[in-house]
Amino acid sequence: MPRALRRLVHFMVFCPLSKGFQSRLPAIKVKYLLLAWLCILGASWVVYMQYASYTELCRGHVCQVVICDHYRRGIISGSACKALCDQRTLTLQRCLSTSPAYQVYDGQWKDRPVVIKCGLQESLKAEGAPDPGLRPETSLFDKPTRGTSMDEFREMLHSFFKSNLGDQPSLNALVERVITLADVTRDGKVTLAEAKSVWALLQINEFLLILALQEKEHTPKLLGFCGDLYVTERVAHSALYQLDVPSYLRPLVPEAVSSGLNRWLAPAWPRRARITIGLLEFVEEIFHGAYGSFLMCDASPRQVGYNGRYDCRMADLRSVASEATVRGYLRGRRCETNADCTYGHDCTATCDRLAKQCNLEVVRPNLAKVCTLLQDFLLSGAPAELRPDLEKQLRTCVTLSGLASQMEVHHALVLNNLKTLLWKKISNTQYS
Repeated sequence: MPRALRRLVHFMVFCPLSKGFQSRLPAIKVKYLLLAWLCILGASWVVYMQYASYTELCRGHVCQVVICDHYRRGIISGSACKALCDQRTLTLQRCLSTSPAYQVYDGQWKDRPVVIKCGLQESLKAEGAPDPGLRPETSLFDKPTRGTSMDEFREMLHSFFKSNLGDQPSLNALVERVITLADVTRDGKVTLAEAKSVWALLQINEFLLILALQEKEHTPKLLGFCGDLYVTERVAHSALYQLDVPSYLRPLVPEAVSSGLNRWLAPAWPRRARITIGLLEFVEEIFHGAYGSFLMCDASPRQVGYNGRYDCRMADLRSVASEATVRGYLRGRRCETNADCTYGHDCTATCDRLAKQCNLEVVRPNLAKVCTLLQDFLLSGAPAELRPDLEKQLRTCVTLSGLASQMEVHHALVLNNLKTLLWKKISNTQYS
């Protein structure tokens, strides 16, 4: 060791501290000790909350045991049953559940990444928010009953779709799609186990939406099912923002901090514009489609995802409801204020205070909700020359309101103007 370096080390190790510093040393030790204990307690609390939430939310093994038991007893069937229960090539991996009653897992099917969802029905709370809940076993797979003919099953399906989607001219095509899906063996016949499985799946709102919107570009593809467990393609990015602060940490993390981190972690602006165009196309797809209109009753960042090419994919369709379902909920409902006429999180109609009943038209259209979601996502880092026009378009879009039946032209105009503005900026570039 060089002599100069030896002298420096000797000075740092053996040089006595100043008397002033020595007099403060006990107090400094106590402060640092207290800080260390606080850090240990905080970290322990976070670990405990994470473990507690995991054990409460993640019950995929229970779902798999129940499904495979029903499959082996011949009660249910499906295209994914052998892979899940016999071959073990369909495996549950990372838990994504946000409710104990709604099991969501990342998984693998052979070498393909998938998302696995299972074991729930959706019943309405008193206030109208869809509340996924596990079905009691006595009601699992109870329809159709033994002896039901194919014609009777087709009639069951048609009546179900008419009730949930409205009297659409294309319902017969949807019935045939379900029959084809149920025929796992591809022998032109539907067994009782196959019929029970597909009927149970149709009671799940998200599955019904996936089936009705399966041909749309921005809906995850259905890959298989077993009983009321179903498998879809995995969306590479399952939320609009990468950072999702757990609920138990939100009181401790300022919203400005989480928003700032999400802006920093977000894709480059042209890629965000591409995602936005896809989301606007989805709004078009569910507005007066082949199976009626659908309403987004919770336009939050956790519902919207995108793939590795930055094409928008709806990661969660549970909050999307058919217009017929929402109207059925509102029809004849007693109310005192508009808040009493809310389906889900924010599908709100007006309250007729004289009749004390809800009107049937939802006030705020899908596009206004989506534009509210996109304001921060799209304006942050936007090109300076585009920002004034973009702010103006989004401001117009956010303020859209009124009866949807009276504003279709205005709705379409605002949507197309916004898409055109974004597309002009990114067309003929690597992001288009």
